[in-house]
Amino acid sequence: MTKPVVDLTIVGSIGIDTIETPTEKQEEILGGSVSYACAAASFFSHTGMVGVVGTDFPQEFRDTWSNMSIDLEGLQTVEGKTFRWGGAYHENMDNRDTLFTDLGVFESFSPELPEDYKEAPYLFLGNIHPALQLHVLEQTRDPKFVLIDTMDLWINIAKDDLAKVISRCNMLTLNESEAQLYTGEHSLTQAAKLLLELGPEYVLIKKGGNGSMLFTKQDIFLLHAYPLDTFKDPTGAGDTFAGGLMGALAASGKTDKKAIREAMVYGSIVASFGVEEFSLERLKQLDRDEIEIRVAEFKEMCRI
Repeated sequence: MTKPVVDLTIVGSIGIDTIETPTEKQEEILGGSVSYACAAASFFSHTGMVGVVGTDFPQEFRDTWSNMSIDLEGLQTVEGKTFRWGGAYHENMDNRDTLFTDLGVFESFSPELPEDYKEAPYLFLGNIHPALQLHVLEQTRDPKFVLIDTMDLWINIAKDDLAKVISRCNMLTLNESEAQLYTGEHSLTQAAKLLLELGPEYVLIKKGGNGSMLFTKQDIFLLHAYPLDTFKDPTGAGDTFAGGLMGALAASGKTDKKAIREAMVYGSIVASFGVEEFSLERLKQLDRDEIEIRVAEFKEMCRI
């Protein structure tokens, strides 16, 4: 049987998390940017995972990915301990405190792409050091569309490397505080203008429960968040959104503005399911029909 072609490569962190919310605590659960992003993308495209775990990594977590038909050829297993992170959310569930960070094998991670992944037309550079993102980009063979994510840490300590890799990507995504930090502008429209000058065609600013904003040099697209009855754990919501977006975009085979806006809707809806449970628990039970039903509901809510 011929192995399916990987049409989307996703690179990022893999972690074992301990999460505390105002009402619940979950220990030793599957986390990391690439876990959430690949899970979300898997509903739409054949996705290749690039990350690293230690020899302590549970088989049940690998099985979770395999059951989602995520390609694991790019997953490295290294002697040592898997990256671990702990976080506690405030009452509003928007802000959180980091309780501990144990980098483990992630500290020396050097992403290497299998041959199949180098040919993938779509690439999502998840939140890792910009020098590593650039290392990945240099292994690819002319991808059609590249999305890069980042965080405040890299803006503070590796801004030159970050600017270099952003200039070679089609879209930059970051949250509103990161956009303000990078540019020194409080206004998101002004921040987006400065970020677009770095070279990407699109800047996507995530606003958590308030949706997202897509900027080009010509226009702005605003997307609401889907209103939820159940909201348990916001961890990984941004990665789920970006992964769903890139999966849907890869499935479309397109890169135009209309296709990106449509893909944003799918990313937002998959993320809305993800936060209903901890870790990937809700995404493990999700199917494409449920996604399509909620997408239709959402579009009706937004219709004028």
